Amino acid sequence: MAGGAQFFRVGDEVHAALSGHRRVVALESTIFSGLGLPSPANRECFDRCVAAVRGGGAVPALTAVIDGVAVVGVEAGDLDRVLAGTHKVAARDLASAVSGGIDVGVTTVSASLSLAARAGIEVFATGGIGGVHRSSEVTGDVSHDLVALSRHRVVAVSSGAKAFLDLARTLEYLETLGVPVAGWRTDRFPAFYVRDSGLEVPTMVSSGDEVAAMLRGAAAVGHPGGVLVANPIPEGAELDPEQINEALEEALADIEREGLRGPAVTPVLLDAIAAATDGLSVDANLALAQDNARVAAEIATALAR
Repeated sequence: MAGGAQFFRVGDEVHAALSGHRRVVALESTIFSGLGLPSPANRECFDRCVAAVRGGGAVPALTAVIDGVAVVGVEAGDLDRVLAGTHKVAARDLASAVSGGIDVGVTTVSASLSLAARAGIEVFATGGIGGVHRSSEVTGDVSHDLVALSRHRVVAVSSGAKAFLDLARTLEYLETLGVPVAGWRTDRFPAFYVRDSGLEVPTMVSSGDEVAAMLRGAAAVGHPGGVLVANPIPEGAELDPEQINEALEEALADIEREGLRGPAVTPVLLDAIAAATDGLSVDANLALAQDNARVAAEIATALAR
């Protein structure tokens, strides 16, 4: 880490695990902050995800920027600060966040993938990735999450992409970037709160060993980037697709009228879905995040063998 140690740090437990070739799962911090879930659900989500990772025999590595240092493996003494964080840091923001000495920055999928790869972690778990927004042909709004997946050799486990995105174009963009997409025990692409978006995935996997083989195979043939594993929300936690779509259409119309763009869009949409489902969307978020962490731990175990 010479030349960059003042900007980047790996937590003690994570460092020991990596040094001993033990399995590690990286976690983003945005989902566990107030920007991802309301309190106290955000802390419950963190506790459940950490328990799922440890239950699978892996070490959790929460990513964040703390006092101008990008951290992989946030220590217990800094956890409350991260959970209360209100400044979102994507991959493009990492340089300014560390050079500017930001006090607390919660990392998005793209930043977390970048930091996981920097630390040598091969598996990452989240709720849902970003993707191609609706009306992107006008706004050009495409999440850097997709590019990050194509740049870093990390397996990302998510419940597909966020429900309010253009999922067909998101899958098409992933194909353009050459990112392998595998359905976890399904041949359908999930839509976050819903198990089946109506879209197919090119590959289906049934075990961590199969995903590990995909990542190793990609490296062997010189293919850059990682693998997206799309894990559907558990059956009992799935929400009503019609209810979700109605809430999204109303919220998107409000967003268009107000001229909102970029990061301002997501909180409005999430609030609209939470209101339409009487808070059930929060429970769904917790369930899918926990299950993704469980699957990620299984994959990490396979990669460590």
